[in-house]
Amino acid sequence: MAVNRERVAELVRELLEAIGEDPDRPGLRQTPTRVADAYAEFFAGVGEDAAAPLAQTISVSRGPAPETLPSGAVMLRDIRFRSVCEHHLLPFRGLAHIAYLPGEQVVGLGALPKVVDVLAARPQVQERLGEQIADAIAGALDTRGVLVVLDAAHECLTMRGGRQPDATTVTVAARGELAEPAARAEIIALLTGVRP
Repeated sequence: MAVNRERVAELVRELLEAIGEDPDRPGLRQTPTRVADAYAEFFAGVGEDAAAPLAQTISVSRGPAPETLPSGAVMLRDIRFRSVCEHHLLPFRGLAHIAYLPGEQVVGLGALPKVVDVLAARPQVQERLGEQIADAIAGALDTRGVLVVLDAAHECLTMRGGRQPDATTVTVAARGELAEPAARAEIIALLTGVRP
């Protein structure tokens, strides 16, 4: 479902009036359109299938052939993401770290950031975002385990309320074998560089 830019622009104009501003003054004339364009980008993931980037998998066997899967995890660190908190419609941004234990399939590494992008491009909370990323990867790839660590700064915490500009929030979502405490601790240490 595409963002209705015209309606968003109308509502932003109303919002400007509601806070006591003049939406027709020179500095604000284009603001409703600019916000509508930004929202179309921020919320492009609404209604999109997050597992679609994972559709192009590579089947591999577990044997002596060169295409044999390793028994260890596939990890991708430092995936930059940004989203909008559904509580205050303020942005949060940070890094996603993903690890998965392949079943009989692997996926091109470029697909993992695409999953993050689709799920982050909708009104979100960080806790749910990590869970959705883990579910999409586990479901589409039939993995033996998935671990997603998100580390993000939230503007609702840095600009209002607690006003903690240096605070970040870390969440962990784990599935399958990587939900086991020992395996999870080892992978988190590798992903984040923090010793368990």
